Amino acid sequence: MTADHASVPAPAGAQAAGVREGLWGALQAGDEYAAAAVVFAAIDAGMSAEDVLLDVIAPVQAKVGTEWAANRMTVAQEHTATAINERVIAGLSHQPGAPAEATLGRITVACVDGEWHALPARLLAETLRLRGWRVDFLGAQVPTLHLIEHLHTTGPDAVALSSSIPTRLPTAHATITACQAAGVPVLAGGAAFGSDGRFARLLGVDVWAPDARAAADRLAHEMPRTSLAGTHQAVDDLPHLADQEYTLITQSRPQLVKQTMAELEATYPPMRAYTDAQRQHTAEDMAHIVDFLASALYTDDRELFTGFLSWTGEILAARGVPADSLTPALGLLAGQLSDFPRATRFLSGPHGHGDGLEAVIPSPSGGRV
Repeated sequence: MTADHASVPAPAGAQAAGVREGLWGALQAGDEYAAAAVVFAAIDAGMSAEDVLLDVIAPVQAKVGTEWAANRMTVAQEHTATAINERVIAGLSHQPGAPAEATLGRITVACVDGEWHALPARLLAETLRLRGWRVDFLGAQVPTLHLIEHLHTTGPDAVALSSSIPTRLPTAHATITACQAAGVPVLAGGAAFGSDGRFARLLGVDVWAPDARAAADRLAHEMPRTSLAGTHQAVDDLPHLADQEYTLITQSRPQLVKQTMAELEATYPPMRAYTDAQRQHTAEDMAHIVDFLASALYTDDRELFTGFLSWTGEILAARGVPADSLTPALGLLAGQLSDFPRATRFLSGPHGHGDGLEAVIPSPSGGRV
């Protein structure tokens, strides 16, 4: 390294890493003031507000979720950390001169109805403000009817829809279709739409983006002025829904959960020793399994379902619950759905018994059972 190189400041990536470490320490301590001090010190040191939002707060928030999933952070600690991050973002947005003059147009940012994870959408909203958009941030779980009323009232150039949970995809589809019918193009983002955007494309959005930076770039350069999709019926995008498996399973969800629970107690001996709280948690897990199965049927994507099972198995294992306890429950559910060909295929594997869901469930040793 030459003398000239030695005098060059640390690269932006190294600076962000240090700020992330400081913010993470503040969140672990539950110290809002320390968190704000770390962030504003980075701003004073020359880091841009957009970089703080997307290279510091976003990855630290992702780590919060990872630590909760690994059972190294309680629900209360996760909520505390998220609330602190939200208040830090609010502090950044109210800095004097922080937002650019709104010259690019108007964007509505909203979470799909039933989607409570609002922080990714908030990060996008603040990024767009910094880039020069006028932003209406509607927050978490916005009912579609009220969203459409807002679009008619304000006439935005586009609506950005966020969803993290794939079980909200059917609702997202209805919302996308309604926005497009109102003539407003839709940008979609969030984990629910797939890491590669395949569900966003399946549901007919005008533009998909993998993150807030890409979303801001695409809104500025790729977004149509009016929706390219035009008015259409949601079912036209998904002809496989004609078999009605999604509809019937969704309608029978309470009965499916109740029957599976009853049969599980009769056939799975360890469950007989469960406490009332454990039974309640098991019933909630079964309801989630049915919900994800329904969403997989809606999209006709088995990987959506098996990915959820793999994640659930890892969560259970991290909490000391044998992950292979999922296997008998899935078998009992499959027995109730024997008249549903696609559901049966999703539950048993594309090639029958030799490719069952036990292949995606972690064993207690960390392998696969």
